[in-house]
Amino acid sequence: MRSTLIDIAREAGVSSATVDRVLNNRTGVKERTREVVMDAARRLGYVSAGSPAGFVDSRVRLDFVLPAGTNTFIANLLQQLESQAATRPDLDVRIHSIEGFNPDTLARTLHDLHGQTMGVGVIALDHPTVREAMRSLSAAGVPIVTLVSDILHVPRIGYIGIDNRAAGRLGGYLLGRFLGHGVKRKVALFAGSLSYRGHEEREMGFRHIIADEFPDLEVVELREIRDDRDRAFEEATALFRRHPDLAGIYNIGAGNSGIGRALVESGLAKDVIFVGHELTEHTKMLLLSGVMDAVIDQNPRVEAREALSMLSLTAKGRPIDYHPPRLQVIFRENIPET
Repeated sequence: MRSTLIDIAREAGVSSATVDRVLNNRTGVKERTREVVMDAARRLGYVSAGSPAGFVDSRVRLDFVLPAGTNTFIANLLQQLESQAATRPDLDVRIHSIEGFNPDTLARTLHDLHGQTMGVGVIALDHPTVREAMRSLSAAGVPIVTLVSDILHVPRIGYIGIDNRAAGRLGGYLLGRFLGHGVKRKVALFAGSLSYRGHEEREMGFRHIIADEFPDLEVVELREIRDDRDRAFEEATALFRRHPDLAGIYNIGAGNSGIGRALVESGLAKDVIFVGHELTEHTKMLLLSGVMDAVIDQNPRVEAREALSMLSLTAKGRPIDYHPPRLQVIFRENIPET
């Protein structure tokens, strides 16, 4: 198991940024410090005896932990991380796809990265075991960024994603404007899991604006579908049987294609206003067919770029230059070219 820059930094009693400067033969390091760092690197087997500074593979290893499953947005984010990393010769990026709704699996994966990585990006469940794993990694000197869904009160260098409470308010505003005022109507919510803070924040934002501005709308159910399209289809079909007069749906997470299929097969596609998240090939087709009315989008290309930049700059001891992704509403009439 090869040592990392973090191991060398700990052995030499310096920062990982100093180790990076020494191994890449950069200026700004005292000669005695260079000797200490190179001695530590040789003892740990990172470089062979007699290797001069600047002679080693100095790529920054970054690890991303993402949920597996049928979530097309996550698949797009993964593809963007891989394709953008391939254009960065300074990076060695590895992606771990794990069971998305099991906090113990996520915590175990994070613990396994100790001594193996120089930075971690994670879509994290807000759970005690996950928070403790993140604290442990950070205490070992590993910078962490949260992606898509944030976790508070843990040491991370940043959150890369949209304001999820604002996104939920936007979803409620769109549904309320589509349905109008003056008539009592039923609406329902779908979520991947409220264990994701981002999904919880979207629900809160949605409920707040409905209560404040659209009191005629009644939220009759909230179903958690684990971002799975087959489960979404089953839950939506059962929902329509219980509430044949349902007027609107806001899907907080993934599974839009399953809900769309249920709307079509139940004969409700033209009667129920359907608002969801993320522009994918599935939601494009739902918009074009009129099954879906609006999509609130965040750009996975931008999020991948910012995550790679934030972690690599931190590992190299350089200042962060962050450009957050922006919310965008997509209708059938303004679907962007790919």
